[in-house]
Amino acid sequence: MKKHVSRWMFLPVFLLILAGCGPAAHIEKDQAFNFSDYKTFAWVDKDGEGRNDRNNNDIAESNIRAAVNKELTKAGWSETKRRPDILLSYDLLVERSTVQNNDPVYSQPFYRTFYSPYYRRYFIVNYPSQFIGYDRSERTIKEGTITVNMIDARSGKTVWQGWATDEVSNRNISSKEIDAAVRSIFKKADLAKR
Repeated sequence: MKKHVSRWMFLPVFLLILAGCGPAAHIEKDQAFNFSDYKTFAWVDKDGEGRNDRNNNDIAESNIRAAVNKELTKAGWSETKRRPDILLSYDLLVERSTVQNNDPVYSQPFYRTFYSPYYRRYFIVNYPSQFIGYDRSERTIKEGTITVNMIDARSGKTVWQGWATDEVSNRNISSKEIDAAVRSIFKKADLAKR
């Protein structure tokens, strides 16, 4: 019984660590914007033909749209082609960036042996490791940023924008990375409480 309880004690700590590992999300909105005033949405095509000129990746586009649709549907919104309340657009950017690491450096601990003629015996003295400074290094990474825009269909004015940036493993952002980014954007927006 005791082993069973001790295993479960670490579960909340593990979940907190996992929760903190998602991409950093940010939102900006018009002060008058209120999620409860809107319930339907439609996607806006970038060039009128259903394609984004800068990013001709149909898989990424469908993954972003599916992830956003999932989050909005969970909040009670529905997609419609007929008189939507909100028009949605997205932007996807993958670019190189530099990350600086500052790793602390410590000296090696060591022991010395001294002989004391007074006591006629040897003594071992421990010298613990000490902080020396930082080892600074730089590495080049690829960062992916997904931006979701909400435009009021009646006024044509952008009323809400959310974006998330995280390190990506490839030039093309994976569906798992897209889902994590979109989830963190809408978690920050907190649509359910509006």
